[in-house]
Amino acid sequence: MELFADIVPKTAENFRQFCTGETKNPQGRPQGYKGSKFHRVIKDFMIQGGDFLHGDGTGSASIYGTKAFADENFTLKHDTPGLLSMANSGPNTNGCQFFILTKASPFLNNKHVVFGKVVEGMEVVRKIENARTTREKPNQDISIAQCGEM
Repeated sequence: MELFADIVPKTAENFRQFCTGETKNPQGRPQGYKGSKFHRVIKDFMIQGGDFLHGDGTGSASIYGTKAFADENFTLKHDTPGLLSMANSGPNTNGCQFFILTKASPFLNNKHVVFGKVVEGMEVVRKIENARTTREKPNQDISIAQCGEM
């Protein structure tokens, strides 16, 4: 992944810290994406993950001491597969959940913050995209085994 920290620094930093696990939960334990699941997969659209709290798309956390933070900007558009964008439940509700596009989706422009892109491993995204699902939920767990910063 490449993060667009020059365009959306706050959003990129939130994702980066959840990748490294350097942010701690109230009990002092690292919290982040390691071991979390892709809980929503829609072929020819996107794969969604990042809910390390509940694993079902209902959890939200940010590194900023709140469950959610504001939309930073909508400069980047959802115009190509492999873009990394914030999942949300409406304006200014960015937390820990993200999605990776598998197809250009311009209807998401000005609603979700694009903050990165897949630079290596798009074949893994395609494998996840083609996983068997029931009502958009993968039939088998698809977990993030390892993550961090390079």
